[in-house]
Amino acid sequence: MLVQKRQVKMRSIRKKAVCVGMTAVMMVSALSGCGKQEKELTTIRLNEVAHSIFYAPQYVAIEKGYFEDEGIALELTNGMGADNVMTAVVSGEADIGFMGSESSIYVYQEGAKDYIVNFAQLTNRAGNFLVAKKADDTFEWSKLKGKTVLGGRDGGMPEMVFEYVLKKNGIDPKKDLNIVKNIDFGLTAQAYASGQGDYTVEFEPFAASLEADGKGKVVASLGEASGDVPYTAYSAKKSYMKSHQKELLAFTKAVQKGMDFVQSHTPEEIAKVIEPQFPETDKKALETVVKRYYDQGTWKEDLVFEKASFELLQDILQDAGVLKDRLSYDDLVDTKIAKQAVD
Repeated sequence: MLVQKRQVKMRSIRKKAVCVGMTAVMMVSALSGCGKQEKELTTIRLNEVAHSIFYAPQYVAIEKGYFEDEGIALELTNGMGADNVMTAVVSGEADIGFMGSESSIYVYQEGAKDYIVNFAQLTNRAGNFLVAKKADDTFEWSKLKGKTVLGGRDGGMPEMVFEYVLKKNGIDPKKDLNIVKNIDFGLTAQAYASGQGDYTVEFEPFAASLEADGKGKVVASLGEASGDVPYTAYSAKKSYMKSHQKELLAFTKAVQKGMDFVQSHTPEEIAKVIEPQFPETDKKALETVVKRYYDQGTWKEDLVFEKASFELLQDILQDAGVLKDRLSYDDLVDTKIAKQAVD
């Protein structure tokens, strides 16, 4: 499995106390220095679906040291795709998976006994944008009819949300346009820049990069067009949830602190904090992307995965033909930890 591993820098202050005792006849002199007890950190292995500005609250939590404050040494791995993240969690290579919650539904449908449970939701909107060759202030979704669009893979949340938006606007994804689905994630922008397709559906910073290079222009937000969608969530195996409640609560509290920061600071301030996580991204571009996500209401104020969101997710999955039967919210979502993290 191809992964890019990032070891999160953790600051640990260690102080050793040296106690010296000296005894002499008729005189006792004791010198003791009792420093603070060393704080032991618990390692949690987190596998994320992508390393994206879309997940800014998580990186704020990393850069501000919130995980350490909660006693967590975070080991972060980029799974580069939901399938890889799920494989890592199921196999035990990762403790927590961060991906689209549709993946947990797929595993449950296959009859897994130790299935995956969602315990915290981070993003509240889709994070991709429709890019055209040129700016279009009068864009309507009907303009996609008869066109070729570089999309995502079947069964993936980006593609399902895109097709959901198309249907909401009276467009048949199979008949009214040609959606290219065989280009690897992260490579569609490169293909579009080389001349493929009339439009492309892109995450950031790829959309901003196309704009900066004069190869495209964002004309629509799928997040705004689709409404509130539980796009990405934290999840773990049922067995891990049962035996690691304390660790999961500490983890969730750290992420909630990152969310609180995002809710109370400007896009420029957020961009400054997460800048070390994206050294390859220009500062101005980083601010542009953060503002774009900020303005569309991407991030929830809390991490509680609401039932209405789960039902909407199932609507989208059924609409895409990948959900056999409706599943129980109580089986696949546990809100106890997220609610405690808010308190």
